[in-house]
Amino acid sequence: QVTSFQGVAVRSLCTSSPYEHPEHGRLVYKGNLAKAVLGVRFFSYSTSIFNLFMMPYIILKTGIGFESLFIQAAFYGLIGFFTFVTPVTLHVLTKGYVIRLYYKDEMDTYTAITYNAILAEKATVFHQKDVKIPDITKMFTTFYAKTKSMLVNPTLFQNPQDYHHLMGYDKSFYFDFEDEKETDERK
Repeated sequence: QVTSFQGVAVRSLCTSSPYEHPEHGRLVYKGNLAKAVLGVRFFSYSTSIFNLFMMPYIILKTGIGFESLFIQAAFYGLIGFFTFVTPVTLHVLTKGYVIRLYYKDEMDTYTAITYNAILAEKATVFHQKDVKIPDITKMFTTFYAKTKSMLVNPTLFQNPQDYHHLMGYDKSFYFDFEDEKETDERK
């Protein structure tokens, strides 16, 4: 592919579309909250690290000391809560948020890209047959890929058929009346 830029020919070496990944396949989903999730988690981690380094200095320099052991425990417990529990809670709530989802037609596999605990991208590869839809709607789970919960927004799929295939809605419905009769007879 050759294009002209101010009279100079510029050659692009990219042979595939921007929605194709050589290893993962075709891009079928891109989460719109990826930067927000990364930003919130990074901010939480950075404030916790800052807090860990600054609290001993502040306590030593200001001479904050409480006579009561109960008040000291409450103060340090409150500081520890916001230092450790907030980042862990944010990680637990957002670890299943899918940033990008790729699909390989020839192998019928999906690759979900999520953030891990150190804010690096993590790829989870699974087959369509590994997708389980929870019986009860969960707040931060759209489906389970093997045992890992995943969160996607169905309206952000570029093609609705990709979402239907992912969730197994495109499969024919089969109801076995013989199994139903056997369960009725056991009752």
